[in-house]
Amino acid sequence: MTVRWEAMTAPELRALAARDAVVVLPVAALEQHGPHLPVWTDSMVGHAVAVRGAEIAAEGPDPLPVAVLPPMWMGLSEHHFPFGGTISLDYATFAGVLRCVARSIMADGFRRLFLLNSHGGNIEPLAVSARELAHELAIPVVATTITKLAPEAIRAALTTQPGIQHACEGETSLWLHLDPAQVRRGQLAHSVSPGGFAAGDAAATRFWSFAERAPVTGVRGDPRAATAEKGAAIFGAMAEGLARMLRDQALWQAPDPVWQPGRAQGPR
Repeated sequence: MTVRWEAMTAPELRALAARDAVVVLPVAALEQHGPHLPVWTDSMVGHAVAVRGAEIAAEGPDPLPVAVLPPMWMGLSEHHFPFGGTISLDYATFAGVLRCVARSIMADGFRRLFLLNSHGGNIEPLAVSARELAHELAIPVVATTITKLAPEAIRAALTTQPGIQHACEGETSLWLHLDPAQVRRGQLAHSVSPGGFAAGDAAATRFWSFAERAPVTGVRGDPRAATAEKGAAIFGAMAEGLARMLRDQALWQAPDPVWQPGRAQGPR
């Protein structure tokens, strides 16, 4: 049976809810990825990892029921506007969409939500949203980013950079593994940003656009080193890491109702 929400019928989804299935929402973006990769990159990769990780979790003698939603294809991407091809939400809308998805799955009978992020600009806002949703809805809401699922495997696979950046060796390798026809190979030679980016004091936080972080091309990293073999290694490790995380029972404990009236008076 498929793990893809959009491929199931309503009765099939009701049956999954009755089994306390985990719902996975890939949270992604629609934004420029240099002259050589489609603007759909984060959404495609995040959804592919979610589906394969859910399939692994659903296999074996003790299968975990999982339903993977279609990707949330808009995130916080305003920093990519200087290069075009980008659609962005603001934080209030982003958080509101996540809240509506969470309320919807609860109305459908589900009570476990996993937010799988595949876009760097979503990391901080997603963490805040997951925290607030857990308080408001009293269900476990887990959030992570795909690069955190297999950091050692990513470092081992890449040769020009320590981790996945943007439209780089890593993301280009993933495309070469998943759908090589989507990589504009003739543009690879024009896909490296000149110079470096001076981020200032690393202890400080402020807004930087990609015109500042990756001038001329909008690319951080060197996609010329990408291979399908590297992509296969990274993708497989991410999917396995997601399956392990979905099975981690400690993540699915009910959140402590810290906002409950009188909570400060002692244990529940």
